[in-house]
Amino acid sequence: MKKRLAVPPTKSALLQVGRQARFLEQGQQMLEKKRDLLTRLVYERLAQYRELRTLAARELREAYHWLGIVQMRMGGQMLRQAAVGLKPAVAMKIIARSSVGVEYPSVSAEALPLQPVGLMWTDASFDEARLRLRSLTVTLARLGEAENALWRLLAASRKTQKRVNALKYNIIPRYHATLHHIRQALEEDERNTLFQIKVLHTGQR
Repeated sequence: MKKRLAVPPTKSALLQVGRQARFLEQGQQMLEKKRDLLTRLVYERLAQYRELRTLAARELREAYHWLGIVQMRMGGQMLRQAAVGLKPAVAMKIIARSSVGVEYPSVSAEALPLQPVGLMWTDASFDEARLRLRSLTVTLARLGEAENALWRLLAASRKTQKRVNALKYNIIPRYHATLHHIRQALEEDERNTLFQIKVLHTGQR
C-alpha cells in the first residue's frame, strides 16, 4: 500500500490535493520532454566528441612526428632559442553558453598567421612543426568544449531522469493514494448520513 499524505478526508482537501496532483503530473510531462531533449543533445555531442577525439589523436601523432624531426635537425638548444619571443599562433575566446538550461564554456579558437623566423639557423621542418602544433591546438580546444558539454549534459540528463522517477514512482502515487482514500472516506460518510436519514425517517412514521 502506498503511503498517503497526512491530510484530513474533507472535500476541501480533496480539491487541494487534486490540484496539486495535476500540477505534479504536468511537471512530470515537462521533465520527460526535457529528458528526451537532453538525451538527443547527448547523442549529438557524443558523435562530435568521438570525431574530434579521432582527429586530435591523428594530429597529435603528426605534430610529434614533425617535432621529432625538427629536434634532430636543429637540436634542443637552437629550437628553444628559435621559440623565444614568438607571438601566440592561436587566439582563444571562452564564453558561457547554455543548452536546455545546462551551462558550459564555449571555446572559440582561431589560427593566427605564423610569425616569421630568421632563415639563417632554422630548418623548414621547424615551420612544419609549428603548423601542425597550431592545428592541434585548435582541435584540442574544440575537443575540450565538446567533452565538457557532453559531461554536463549527461549529468543533467541523469538528474532529470531521477526527478522523473521520483515523481512517477513515489510522489504522484502518494497523491493518487491520498485522493482515493479521501474519496472513500467521503463516500463512507455520505452512506452513513443517508442511512441515518433513512432510520430517522422510518422512526417518524
